[in-house]
Amino acid sequence: MYQPSPEPGTIITTGAAPPARNTPLALARGLLTGGVIGASPAAVVVGAIIEKWQLFVTGLALPAAYGLLYFLASMPRRAREAAIAPCTTLAVIESREAVGGEATSDVAVRFVSTVAPDDAPAYRVAFTQKINLADLPDYRPGGVVVVQYPPDRPWRVRIVRRPTPKWEERAACARLDPAPGPALVSEPAEGCAVGFALLLALLLAAAGVVLLFRADLFDEGASAQPPSATQPSASSSSSTTVVSSASGTVALGPNQSFLDKGVLRKAVASLSKGTDARAALTVVVQDRLLSVVYAPTGSQAPTFDPDSLPYDRFPALVEEARSSLGVGDPQTWQLTVERLTGSLTVRVSVTGARRAASLEADGDGKVVRRTPAH
Repeated sequence: MYQPSPEPGTIITTGAAPPARNTPLALARGLLTGGVIGASPAAVVVGAIIEKWQLFVTGLALPAAYGLLYFLASMPRRAREAAIAPCTTLAVIESREAVGGEATSDVAVRFVSTVAPDDAPAYRVAFTQKINLADLPDYRPGGVVVVQYPPDRPWRVRIVRRPTPKWEERAACARLDPAPGPALVSEPAEGCAVGFALLLALLLAAAGVVLLFRADLFDEGASAQPPSATQPSASSSSSTTVVSSASGTVALGPNQSFLDKGVLRKAVASLSKGTDARAALTVVVQDRLLSVVYAPTGSQAPTFDPDSLPYDRFPALVEEARSSLGVGDPQTWQLTVERLTGSLTVRVSVTGARRAASLEADGDGKVVRRTPAH
C-alpha cells in the first residue's frame, strides 16, 4: 500500500493509474483540424490547375492562420495552467533511453519512472527531458530523483535538477518500489470518434473545394490539349498520371505507396518526361497521391528543381514524424516541399486520434524543427 508523507528511508509502493477520458472539445478540434488539412492542399492544387492564384495563396496561408487562431484561443488556458503551483514529490527511475540531440551538449532522454506523490497513489509515467551530458550519470536506473508536475496533468513530469536541501535529503534517503504492471499514465486518449471526425472533415473539406470550383475544373479539362509528347495523360490499372501546363498529379493504385523505394522519384520524373525541365513551386505528397505545382512563365516566386530533392530521406522523415511526435492512431500524413521563405523546406504533417504534429527538414533532409502534439 502507498504510505503518505514518507520519511527518509521509507519504502513506497504503488497504486492504480488514473483512467483516460474523452472531451467534446477534442472532437471539435478534430473536425476543425481535419477541415484545414483537407482544404489546404485541395485549394493549392485546384488553384494552380485553374490558375486562380488567390485560391492558391489561400491554401498556403490556411494552415498558418489556423495555427495562429489555435495559439490565441489557447492563451487563457495556458495562463490558468501557469498560475497553478506544480506538485513536488519523489520518483524512481526505472529506465532511460537517449532519443535525440546526441550532437549537442544536451541530449533528449526518455525516462520511465514511478512517481510517488505524498497524498495520492503512486503511478508509472514515461516522459522525455533534455539532460546535459555531464549530468547524465546522475540519472541512472534505480535512482531516486525529485520531480514536479501540474496537479491536473500528472503525466507532464519533469525532473527538478536543483532541488531544495530538504528534498535533496529526502531523495538521498528514500527507497521507492517500481509500480507493478506495464501500464503507464499518459494524457487521456481522445478515442476513435476523434480520429473518425478528423478523417471525415478532411475528406469533406477536400471534396468541398473541388465541388465549389468544379465548373472551372471541367472547363480546364475541356480546353486542355489532347495527349501528346509534351502533354502526357495516361492511366493504367496501377496508377494514373495527369499533366497540365501548370501542374501534374500522380495517383497510385491499391497496395502501392510513395514511401516505397524509388516510386516517388520515378513519379516526379514522369511528370516532366518529354518536356523541358520546369521549376516547381510546391510538391505535395500523400501515401498514394502526388501533386506538383509548376511556376508559370515569367513568375518571380521562389522555385526549386524537383529532381534535386532528397527523395531517399523522405520515408525516414515520415516514419520519424509518425512514431516520435505523439499523435496517436489512426494516422494520416502529408509531405510538402516549398521554398516560399527563401530556403528549401520539407515539412511532414501527421494527424492522429489525439491531434496534429509536424517536423521540418532542410534541403538535405536533415531535421531542423519538431513540433510534437500537445
